[in-house]
Amino acid sequence: MPDKSTIQKARRDKAKDKSASTQAGEFVHDEIKKIRKDKHGARSAKQAIAIGLSEARRAGVKLPPPKTGSEEIKQKANHDLEKGRAHEPVSPKRSRARIKALKKEPTTSVSSSALSRQAHAAARKRSASSRSASAKKAARTRAKNQ
Repeated sequence: MPDKSTIQKARRDKAKDKSASTQAGEFVHDEIKKIRKDKHGARSAKQAIAIGLSEARRAGVKLPPPKTGSEEIKQKANHDLEKGRAHEPVSPKRSRARIKALKKEPTTSVSSSALSRQAHAAARKRSASSRSASAKKAARTRAKNQ
């Protein structure tokens, strides 16, 4: 369950007309913080990010399912979106079981080096023109915010 402060940050981002991925980023940051504080663990940086995105969708962020990936992942994303629209509470027993399973996982999966490796691997899958376009957009955003 995401913290109320995380939900508020995501709502603030939505009010500022920021993208769904920016809103979801708040949940990913929250998940990384939880793992670093030893509340629970994750098997990999990728799993930590996936948990954050799932929580974002369930909290009502309109984040579309991934374009690439298995059919199972897309179905899970759609299911999370539906749960976010329905606002149905999660069963306490299921919630406890999830946390109990995650407590057994390592916390080193979200170290700065592990996250750096994950980002590098994700960037390698993108084309050079795509990486260049995002770098240019980031530079424009930095210039605009100064």
